[in-house]
Amino acid sequence: MDKVRASAVKAVFEVKERNAYSNIVLAEQLRNNKFNDLDRRFFTELVYGTIKVGDSIDWIISKYVKRSLKKIDPKILAILRIGIYQLFFLSKIPQHAAVNESVEIAKKINVGASKFVNAVMRSAIREPVKFPEDDSAESISLRMFHPNWLIKHWIEEFGIEETKLICAADNEDPPLTLRTNFLKISREELLERLKKQGINAEPSKLADEGIICKNIKSPDNLKELQEGYCQVQDESSMLPAHELNPKAGEFVIDCCAAPGGKTTHIAELMKNDGKIIAVDIHKHKIEQIKSNAARLGIKIIETKKMDAREIGERFFNKADKILIDAPCSGLGVLRRKADLRWNKNLEEIKKLPKLQIEILKSASRALKIGGMMVYSTCTIEKAENEKVIDEFLSFNKNFKLKRMKTLMPHIDKTDGFFTAKLIREE
Repeated sequence: MDKVRASAVKAVFEVKERNAYSNIVLAEQLRNNKFNDLDRRFFTELVYGTIKVGDSIDWIISKYVKRSLKKIDPKILAILRIGIYQLFFLSKIPQHAAVNESVEIAKKINVGASKFVNAVMRSAIREPVKFPEDDSAESISLRMFHPNWLIKHWIEEFGIEETKLICAADNEDPPLTLRTNFLKISREELLERLKKQGINAEPSKLADEGIICKNIKSPDNLKELQEGYCQVQDESSMLPAHELNPKAGEFVIDCCAAPGGKTTHIAELMKNDGKIIAVDIHKHKIEQIKSNAARLGIKIIETKKMDAREIGERFFNKADKILIDAPCSGLGVLRRKADLRWNKNLEEIKKLPKLQIEILKSASRALKIGGMMVYSTCTIEKAENEKVIDEFLSFNKNFKLKRMKTLMPHIDKTDGFFTAKLIREE
């Protein structure tokens, strides 16, 4: 039995049936199985590809079975999902190999199940179905692998053509992006070190610290990362620290700091001189901030486990600058998180602006007169971005908006991201 495909089935089962995070499951399987580079790439493609395609694979399977998919043994359904993904989306995989290996994996569950898998997959080979080609929300959803509700929502927000462009960008494989740690090395020196290892690396045009790596998917074994010369971070999420423009000696609060990417970036811009309070509500995430800071050689971060909505009372009028990287829907980072698009719903998203405004109001009370505050999210939802800022300003006349900026995946070739820069005038 093919160990790569069997491991992929296990991973997809964990994500789809037990709501595990795809990146965590994938990392665990890779650690446990010690695949060679070729198998590692195939395994990653099977898992992320199957999860990304999501409901579209289930639509295909439903065309070949007479019962509801909910009535199929979840482990058998995971086998079918991996098998159908190979038949319909991986042109270089021999069809007989996809069928035979799927059947062998199913035999480990029971012989009857293996016959069912064989029948479904051979029917799919004989009579391959095609997605509808019109511009209805359902058709776009199936062809472009996004949930139907989200397509409808985006069509209302952006129109049909831009929605399709956003979806296409979400389906592209993002490069690995590194942020140079200027406390230890220059970008030029780091680029040179990466290139000597055969890594296709080039400088970012959006951020002075950014390096785009095009031929490595996982940085786990990258010595420069382990030794703190760099941090994994998308170009877009390097912008908030630059908007904040922190200076050495200042007192800065990062309200929703974990896992510490933006916090450590702020510290680097401060030349490791001053004080940063890094706040997060989750204890285990606080440890991530500490770990990242230690690896990067940063000494000025003090972590606090607390609700960001308590910051105004706790640090009233104390901070020179504040970053609010608010909890959000994450709809700007769907290209990086294969399972995220299938784990959201509109009702959940509609509840977020209330929390975002509460955090923003509290944080504003901790800012000194003349101080600067940056609000950021990794979503492209106007309700979580511009409308939150508009509502905050309508009740806080002592704040002035300097600028707002939205990065779009299909335009800027980054994650979708929003920043708003605010000044307290009195």
